[in-house]
Amino acid sequence: MSNYEQLAKKVVQRAKKKGAQQAEAFLEVGRQSSVRVREGQVEDLTEATSKGVGVRVIVKDRLGFAFTSDFTPSGLDRVADLAVQLAEAAAPNKLNGLPTRNELGKSVDPGPLFDPKVAGLAGDWKIRAALEAEKAGRDEDARVATFDSVSAGDFVTEVYLASSEGMTGSHSGTYVYIVAVPVASEAGQLQTGYWLDYKRFLDDLESPESIGREAARRAVRMLGARQVKTQQVPVLFDPLVAASFVGNLATAADGNAVHQKASVLASLKGKRLAGSHVTLVDDGLLARGLATTPFDGEGVPTRRTPILDQGVLTHFLYDAFTARKAKARTTGNAARGYNALPGIGTTNLYLEPGQRAPEELIREVDQGLYVTALLGHGADPVSGDLSAGATGLWIHKGELTHPVQEVTVAGNLLQMLTDLDAVASDLQFRGGPVGAPTVRFRQLTVSGA
Repeated sequence: MSNYEQLAKKVVQRAKKKGAQQAEAFLEVGRQSSVRVREGQVEDLTEATSKGVGVRVIVKDRLGFAFTSDFTPSGLDRVADLAVQLAEAAAPNKLNGLPTRNELGKSVDPGPLFDPKVAGLAGDWKIRAALEAEKAGRDEDARVATFDSVSAGDFVTEVYLASSEGMTGSHSGTYVYIVAVPVASEAGQLQTGYWLDYKRFLDDLESPESIGREAARRAVRMLGARQVKTQQVPVLFDPLVAASFVGNLATAADGNAVHQKASVLASLKGKRLAGSHVTLVDDGLLARGLATTPFDGEGVPTRRTPILDQGVLTHFLYDAFTARKAKARTTGNAARGYNALPGIGTTNLYLEPGQRAPEELIREVDQGLYVTALLGHGADPVSGDLSAGATGLWIHKGELTHPVQEVTVAGNLLQMLTDLDAVASDLQFRGGPVGAPTVRFRQLTVSGA
């Protein structure tokens, strides 16, 4: 670890020596492995390692950036020299600059992010886990005809950052996952479902058997799906679909889009957009969160930022450059890899859960749609308009009844926030650092037959 920290510092020193007023080195080391099985056999098993360092420099208000995976002394010298050369040839911009010492501040310890059990996982664990998930899915229901894929994997990352502005830091993390995608068949109809889990710690991961069984149930329950007639009804999003809605809101809260007036939220800061039961948070310090780190991609401490606080739009998300441009303050949301400049990204993004079980929200609906999958590109962040193909289950007199497909759900983000009348207690991060519970909208347009 100390060796990589020293390398990052040396790159910064070299760039300064070559004429950079400011310099930053972002060094990343990782390894990952995964297995995919099909019909009880291993289809592929892969292992890969990666490493690289990105160098960002400022020379007389000019920005230069270069990266390399060559960690030899001459390779590191070359990448620092190249970054300076590129800066000297670039156009000046008064807004260019690394985060200031004040912005870099002191990072908070977010708690454990590294699991030795994941780092030491043997290849045969992944094979066994994937095969168990596949077998459990087949055992769950005879109508499971096959699996598109079942996979399991893990990866380990280390990040080291050094800045001429006084910041040196590092963090490491582990990740492990299982995903199953079964295909159910009956009366000539095929339906696909999926289920997955993705955690930092092995002991937090759902069992392969439970993942396979839930994936099978989700595929089988869609057999016999049909259209419903076009109508406006209450619509519920299950946690996976609600997470995509949350992601759409975060895209509209991107500080750069807001500054460019390319967001439906641009003029609404401080305004009430939803009921007091709606709080949307980006939290880079969430305990054991998939995107939790002590600092962001340019060394700024991560933090908890409420985007919507009890229904009121309170914050947009910024990195240092965009904050400078918008005369705002960075929120510690610079995201990057070693081979790219920082840009605005989310950390652990989630809608805070309510108190009631999802079954209660369903029971209160006379006729409506419970959406389990949305197809399409999500909402337009400029207009807020959302129109997407949907599949799910029809609600009749408070009960989930027949499956529904070949319908479109349409609305607008702002109206959907106004109509978001209930948030359930079942918050889930299912496959990534965006989480949500089941949510209910008073009314959306469902277009079908």
